[in-house]
Order: sequence, then C-alpha cells, then structure tokens
Amino acid sequence: MYEDLKRVLQESEHIVFFGGAGVSTESNIPDFRSQSGIYSKKTYPYPAEVMISHDFFVTHPKEFYDFYFSEMVYENAQPNPAHIALAKLEEMGKLDAIVTQNIDGLHQKAGSKHVLELHGSIHRNRCSGCHRFYTLEEMKENRKEGIPVCPHCGKILKPEVVLYGEALDNAVVEESIRCIAQADTLIVGGTSLVVYPAAGLLQYFKGKHLILINKDMTSMDHKADIIIHDPIGEVLKEVVLD
Repeated sequence: MYEDLKRVLQESEHIVFFGGAGVSTESNIPDFRSQSGIYSKKTYPYPAEVMISHDFFVTHPKEFYDFYFSEMVYENAQPNPAHIALAKLEEMGKLDAIVTQNIDGLHQKAGSKHVLELHGSIHRNRCSGCHRFYTLEEMKENRKEGIPVCPHCGKILKPEVVLYGEALDNAVVEESIRCIAQADTLIVGGTSLVVYPAAGLLQYFKGKHLILINKDMTSMDHKADIIIHDPIGEVLKEVVLD
C-alpha cells in the first residue's frame, strides 16, 4: 500500500489533504473520541461537548476557559512528520490546499501556506465588544479571574474557534469545496468522518484517487482507492520524507 501511495503522489498534480484530530495526536495533542480523548474525561462537572458550546461560553465563561486552556490549547506542541510532509508536498507544487478540522495551527507552523481551518484557530481571538484582535499570548496575559478580557473596553475575549451551536465560516467552506472539487487526489487523514458538516465536504470530490489514512475504519472506506490503517505521521514520513 505504501508503494501504491507513493506512486499516486508522484503522478498527482492537484492534491488536497482533508484532516482531523488524528493528524495532531503524534504531536501529543489528544483527539476527541478515542478512549484517551477529550470526550472521555470524567474530571469536569459537565460533558466536554457541553463545555465547548457557545451557550456554555456565554453562561459559564469561567468554567469554559478552565476547560479551554486545559484541554484545547497546546501552545508548546510541535509539528510531527505528517505536518512536515504535507508542507513539503505543497512546496513541491503538488498539494493545493489543506482542509483541516484542527485548531492548533501546526500546519502553518510546519510551513504550509494554504490552510483552510474549518473550525478556526486558537491563535486568533477577538473582543466581543470592540472586536480588537488578540494573539493567544495576549489573550492569556489579559485574564481576570481566569477570564480573558479586553484591556480597552473590558468585554470578554472569545477565541475564533467554532463552538458547538455555531456555524462554520461560509468563506472557508466555499474555498474548501472549490479546492476539493478541483483536486485529482484527495487524501483524508486522521479523521473518523463523523463530524458534520465538515465530513460532508468529501461529497464534492470528483477526482481520480481517494486515499484514506486513519487508525480506525471510516464510513468512506468502501469508496477509497487506498486505505492505510497506520498512524498518519509514520505513513507520510515514509512516502514523502524518506
């Protein structure tokens, strides 16, 4: 399978990568749905899905940020071979775009330029009052009793991540659809394909090769040309970097 994948990458001219939490687990960022994932934690008074919802952010900002900074923000994480291999494919002129469900910014840290972040980023934050922009570091510096507030107007700061109950950014979705529709090869990696509407974007792929790299089976396995159930960092390291 690895040789088949290497051959497809060599032949392809317009690759798009669609990735999820499994891309960053090799950077020691936990995923959501595995046994050791964020959703399995029992140390909080509410389920994780509730604590990262828009309603919870509004009604329980202190508890929201306790959870957010403890479980969602990994600012010291470094890109793993998957991120590095994808940046190299882009540099080679083969990869047109990365469509990611992750919010960690590791694709950009690895050097990728065209990254479409469906669920936003921990590195972009805005004041809910005056709409000033803040970096992650600035947001952490302006906490009062654990809640980040704007030093200019005093309103609460909000990360530009898509919480439960919020819609995806239309511009990002439309650009993702355009890239996927124009791709000759779509690599889907590190995602269980159960999170919608993000997973629904795969329906726009009309290209030649669909490749799935994920530890577990997905609902799209039956449509794939190549299926590899190994850690994605190991796979891409071998076929791109070695």
